[in-house]
Amino acid sequence: MEFDEWEPVYEAICSDFGYDRADDERGRELLASLLEEPFDLADLSFVSEKTVAVAGAGPSLETDRDLERARDADVVVAASTAADTLVSHGIDVDCMVTDLDKNPDTVERLTARDVPVAVHGHGDNLAAIRDIVPDCDDAYVLPTTQAAPRGVVRNVGGFTDGDRAAFLADHVGAARLEFVGWDFDDPAVDPAKARKLEWAERLLYWLESRRDERFAVLDGRRETIDVDGVPVESQ
Repeated sequence: MEFDEWEPVYEAICSDFGYDRADDERGRELLASLLEEPFDLADLSFVSEKTVAVAGAGPSLETDRDLERARDADVVVAASTAADTLVSHGIDVDCMVTDLDKNPDTVERLTARDVPVAVHGHGDNLAAIRDIVPDCDDAYVLPTTQAAPRGVVRNVGGFTDGDRAAFLADHVGAARLEFVGWDFDDPAVDPAKARKLEWAERLLYWLESRRDERFAVLDGRRETIDVDGVPVESQ
């Protein structure tokens, strides 16, 4: 994903949620100031041509079906607290994607164990970036932004931790994406989170069209997905 492709979608997201692009840019600049060495995306070459389980943090992640699918995948990329759930069931996480809103100890522990963590900077997590990133091993922190990439900070596409994990896996050459722990209709989430899940669904729909792949997690849903803001026609 190149930024010129992502930017119109990013602008639609900012418009929908009332986000200020300048705030995201401040998050980007703060990340850049704390990380001197650029993360080499070649360090994620183990994803290339592999089946990747993209693990969301929904309640279905703890079902036998989704846990087995994660175990069977070649690579596991986990969003936020999905990393903790998987590890608690004896499943190794190969990469974590987070905006630092829930489990900082996991972020620090994974980087200390040479596991890459894609850390996202935006307008609402500046304090978390300041508190957590300096305690991580820089060599295993991939800084990301929704705004234009700059310096060491990358933009591979994606909005929520979950769909950003999928876009990251796509960017580094995953052959197939499997989705575990994804619950678009989770009744436990608040209205703000529900809106973010709607966007995550749209973005996965866009991603599967770009990859010419059909994600099972969208089966039975495609006809009702609101594609406003993403460059794909409903099917």
